[in-house]
Amino acid sequence: MNRVFVLSSIKKPLMPCTPARARRLLRDGKAAVYRLQPFTIILRFRADGDTQSIGFKTDPGSKTSGIALVAESQSGRQVIWAANLQHRGQAVRANLAARRALRRGRRSRNTRYRAARFQNRTRPTGWLPPSLESRVGNLRTWYSRLLGFTPITSAEVETVRFDTHALAHPGIQGVEYQQGTLAGTEVREYLLEKWQRTCAYCGKTGVPLQVEHIQPRSKGGSNRISNLTLACEPCNTRKGNRPLAEFLAAKPEQMRRIQTQANAPLRDAAAVNATRYAIGNAIRTFGLPTGFWSGGRTKFNRTCQGYPKDHWIDAACVGETGAAVHVPQGFRPLSIKATGRGTRQVVRTDRYGFPRGAAGRCKRVFGFQTGDLVRLEQPAGKYSGTHVGRLAGIRADGRFDIKTASAQITSTYQRFTLLQRSDGYEYQIKSGERAG
Repeated sequence: MNRVFVLSSIKKPLMPCTPARARRLLRDGKAAVYRLQPFTIILRFRADGDTQSIGFKTDPGSKTSGIALVAESQSGRQVIWAANLQHRGQAVRANLAARRALRRGRRSRNTRYRAARFQNRTRPTGWLPPSLESRVGNLRTWYSRLLGFTPITSAEVETVRFDTHALAHPGIQGVEYQQGTLAGTEVREYLLEKWQRTCAYCGKTGVPLQVEHIQPRSKGGSNRISNLTLACEPCNTRKGNRPLAEFLAAKPEQMRRIQTQANAPLRDAAAVNATRYAIGNAIRTFGLPTGFWSGGRTKFNRTCQGYPKDHWIDAACVGETGAAVHVPQGFRPLSIKATGRGTRQVVRTDRYGFPRGAAGRCKRVFGFQTGDLVRLEQPAGKYSGTHVGRLAGIRADGRFDIKTASAQITSTYQRFTLLQRSDGYEYQIKSGERAG
């Protein structure tokens, strides 16, 4: 399980402790709860303490990024805290598309509208779409938070998952991972993502997959990424050196699907790479030593140590120090989901774009806002008892909705106790296990 963050009496980050030690400190009155998620305690009578080197590692992804804190000691390197951070890039894109549709609809109806401004605006150097910028912002935010909770001394970021130039030109020279033990790692990792770790011919998953030439080399095929796919050993043997059109002559639909997927552009890989470089540059601005590493090396480190595929495990295996890192048995990372911090939309609209009412003028009502972590003491009724959850909705008259694991309950604000204010993220302990 994740270690508990510890702050001194002057809020200086100290070495995280085990949950058992944190319970003893709280029981003896030597510490108090500073934050619930992620759980942090603050010492009452200690202003300083010895610390060890802690490395911040991240494996950025398009939908989920892995974060890991690795402590270095005389016994070796060990993961002491980890999380999977779910981004909201698709939600940002959907919101922007809805706003664009509403504005265009009002312009076409010749009603009162905001004039288009895209013709007199330029994009600055390094500009990213808002859906990608939200990923950069999420990791920048969490790096900044963890700097305030732990004595981080360095950072390591996986900046390149796939080298698109090397994928399109396999004969390129002078690339480290195309020599020695890392040869072919980038190509195979890209193919696993592109074909969803599935045999292209029979659809099997969870079996060993081999890199296979769609157009055989003996028939003039090349090593370009568009001519490579994944196949299980029986399918690869059965196809042999036959061309795809001959092998799937009786299955034209499957043949067209494979050809379409094989010729898909490297757009997704390029987008991920652009985000990773932006994340690396954002983390480097904090001033700590920062290293940038390849995804091929991350996978090589993980497979050599026998760890399963997971975002937080990939983060722990990033870089040179990831070649020998210990993941405790039964380690459970924290699952973090980005939810946003509200909306700027002033007037709500119906599906046709016509106004149907104004948004609430106050963000907080009686000291509460949507997304706050609260405790409800319900005295009677169907849901009598104590409930802990997040506020799903607030009303100006003081009636709030709390969302728990089993139901959504409505009650008055006097029965709620604030545990932690909304910070734009939801938290959940993920059940996990260590393999190897």
